[in-house]
Amino acid sequence: MVLTKALLGGGCFWGIEEYYRNISGVINTTVGYSGGNIANPSYKEVCTDTTGHAEVVLVEFDDKIMSYSEIIDYFWICHDPSQLNKQGPDIGTQYRSIIFYYTDEQKIIAEQSKEEFQKKISASIVTIIEKAKVFFIAEDYHQCYIQKKTQIAK
Repeated sequence: MVLTKALLGGGCFWGIEEYYRNISGVINTTVGYSGGNIANPSYKEVCTDTTGHAEVVLVEFDDKIMSYSEIIDYFWICHDPSQLNKQGPDIGTQYRSIIFYYTDEQKIIAEQSKEEFQKKISASIVTIIEKAKVFFIAEDYHQCYIQKKTQIAK
């Protein structure tokens, strides 16, 4: 099976990862950092809001089950794309709404999808669409964080 990748940021990566992890066709999710100006940043460094990184989720999916377009459609509804550098109580550029694209085709799909979704809401979408940068995997304790915490609570 060949997997297709999407790299998305929409606030704290825990919630975005949990959302995508439960969608049929998504094979793997990994949280991390991208878009910044230092290599191998730590969570503590990213939280200073000085590294330029966004908290992101690398979504790997089977494009025989779902399309990149569907992945992006889910993106618009799993966070508020009209919030500039924040989601809920989380504030800072690391929480920005961003789609990193890997191919020209992904760029076109993301831009068209953004235009279509903008027609459905009155607030202006502030989501950035830019070429994928290096993805740095977050510390292990961040991976599947909500799933781990839910299992502990049971």
